[in-house]
Amino acid sequence: MGRWRDGRGRLIVHTDSGAALGAPVPLEISASYRARTKGLLGRDSIDGAMLLSPASGVHTFGMRIPIDVAYLDRRLTVLAVHTMPPGRLGLPRLRARHVLEAEAGAMAGWGLRAGVRVTVEVDGR
Repeated sequence: MGRWRDGRGRLIVHTDSGAALGAPVPLEISASYRARTKGLLGRDSIDGAMLLSPASGVHTFGMRIPIDVAYLDRRLTVLAVHTMPPGRLGLPRLRARHVLEAEAGAMAGWGLRAGVRVTVEVDGR
């Protein structure tokens, strides 16, 4: 897998058997310190999801919308999913290496829940 660079791609959610669950989700990858620090601050919406890597926790100070947050381990298995309103601090997860952010309610529609595995396809590679 290696390290990602800032850019775009697709998030694929898998079933327990490994098959893709639904259509790929548009993904923004934030791997640099600057991109991770900015995240979704100042946005009114997001098309798809944002992957923060490496990251083990997030906050919603300065955000305009509530978001879903999924904590992923090094194998891209979802450890937990939470909805966070603006102005909150999410505690870091011990085994989390990556964090996915999306508009509140979106992850349930994608079938993203604890124990599910995801893959990331990067554009341009």
